[in-house]
Amino acid sequence: VQLQASGGGLVQPGGSLRLSCATSGRISGITLMAWYRQAPGKQREFLAQIISGGTTGYADSVKGRFTISRDNNKNMVYLQMNSLKPEDTAVYYCKIITTWRDYWGQGTQVTVSS
Repeated sequence: VQLQASGGGLVQPGGSLRLSCATSGRISGITLMAWYRQAPGKQREFLAQIISGGTTGYADSVKGRFTISRDNNKNMVYLQMNSLKPEDTAVYYCKIITTWRDYWGQGTQVTVSS
């Protein structure tokens, strides 16, 4: 099973994007779905997570601007990003944790620039 993030692109400061993460097959035993990002020259950074019960958590850097959601039937996770800033420019990755392994998706580039 592979994950593929999509929805990235070029957006102006203050704009919005919605990222999606799709799986190539059914994944069972999901305990957590999350989004991370990695900017050039920086370590991968946690952004948001949603656990199996639906509780969400966010990094301070995106709290109030980003919203994580999921579709359990489709094994998809989304990241709604509002009020984007130039410092949000990075490659964004999705991650799914199950009871026996972690899955990382291929990233999608988000560039925030005027």
